[in-house]
Amino acid sequence: QVQLVESGGGLVQPGGSLRLSCAASGITLYLYDIGWYRQAPGKQREMVATISRGGATKYSDAVKGRFTISRDNAKKLMFLQMNSLEPEDTAVYYCNALSPLKVESWGQGTQVTVSL
Repeated sequence: QVQLVESGGGLVQPGGSLRLSCAASGITLYLYDIGWYRQAPGKQREMVATISRGGATKYSDAVKGRFTISRDNAKKLMFLQMNSLEPEDTAVYYCNALSPLKVESWGQGTQVTVSL
């Protein structure tokens, strides 16, 4: 059974940084495309960043140049380094894993709040 567990969220001031982690179990991570998504109150869940099995990355325009997605297949970990955080980045952040058969798995989410 696939399990994804996020950590690293919290309260940070504008301009600050956070690093989110997602620990995967029950899967062979290197076979999966993975990503980070977020959902702010009253808004739909949106893609933040993805990284394919081959290492190709994609970012939303809102975070490009500020966030970096990475993965450690051996340790079954994925990361989202978030710099220059803005209040608009406040949301619940979810990690996602997409299997070769296009089956999606989600973590439970971690809250990120950017505020003075």
